[in-house]
Amino acid sequence: MSTRLSGMTAQPPPPAVGEGSTADDGLDVVDGLVQLSFHIQAVLAQVAADHDLSITQIRLLGILRDRDAEMLQLAGHLGLDKSSVTGLVTRAERRDLVRRVPSPRDRRAVLVTLTSQGRRLTSDGERRIRDRITTLTAGLTKTEQGTLAALATRILRVR
Repeated sequence: MSTRLSGMTAQPPPPAVGEGSTADDGLDVVDGLVQLSFHIQAVLAQVAADHDLSITQIRLLGILRDRDAEMLQLAGHLGLDKSSVTGLVTRAERRDLVRRVPSPRDRRAVLVTLTSQGRRLTSDGERRIRDRITTLTAGLTKTEQGTLAALATRILRVR
């Protein structure tokens, strides 16, 4: 493991390939992805903190942005056990961000859905995250941004 990765310190980004550097001048794929993930986590943490939320809470709202979900589905998306999700949802309910409704599919299950306040907060958080990441990738051409998005999609589908 390199010192960049093991030291967990942020490194300045290398110059873009084609701008006086070669691929060998920058980070390898592991260090590059780890450093990028640190930066993205910092963006998420800041936006979450601005709304007095944890990163896990902001992830919950992000999941519910496009769908209602049962508790077991949320547990799978978040990588948490069902009791942890129950506590997470309870805390979000107290802030009037989500509500539980009976599942039309299974009378024993409940769906978690965003409230209007939860939708507003989610929309604002999404805008802020999008703005910060757009700024982060502004040095890339549109083609490079498309390639990055395609590669990220491929990587995430493989896991």
